[in-house]
Amino acid sequence: MVEIKGSAISDSISSVKNRSGEKEYNKILDLLSIDTRKLFEDAEILFTSWYPLDAFTEFLAADIKTTADGDENVLIERSEAVIEKQLRGIYKIFVKIGSPEFVLNRMSNAHQSYFRGVVIDVTMIDKGKAIIKYTGFDMNHRLIEYAIIGFYKKALEISGAKNVNYKNIASIKEGKGFFELELTWTNK
Repeated sequence: MVEIKGSAISDSISSVKNRSGEKEYNKILDLLSIDTRKLFEDAEILFTSWYPLDAFTEFLAADIKTTADGDENVLIERSEAVIEKQLRGIYKIFVKIGSPEFVLNRMSNAHQSYFRGVVIDVTMIDKGKAIIKYTGFDMNHRLIEYAIIGFYKKALEISGAKNVNYKNIASIKEGKGFFELELTWTNK
């Protein structure tokens, strides 16, 4: 079973409440299964504990259905906002001291601390081009792709990369057991 760190869930809950308010948050909860709803109603989601990724992706699906008319692409922007807060806070040192290439490697290592049951590989293809591969996600985790895209886009931008683009090489929904993302950027 793939799990996600409680800090990611807590940040997402805060983001939804700040963006849409308590009333919309409760509408999202109404769409969740009983077990998942219990998790998101729990006032004590521990930052260092692990939770099922299935529950988190169910929450993401309910969020976009309720607040974005089902447009899954909004998760990229929303993820960027959450990640920007983190990268300007606890992970600031990583984006300040290195090139985009350095940041990609450091951030993928940091990302591994957010997922359990997933292997992350970063391959630098050329200056300004990398392939990132996540192995271990199930097909029902497909919405996490958008969060991952937002994570790396924002990390690269904060580190000084320009013209950041992405291309899904292999999607989780294809059922291959992995997600592969190509990132390109320029340094100036």
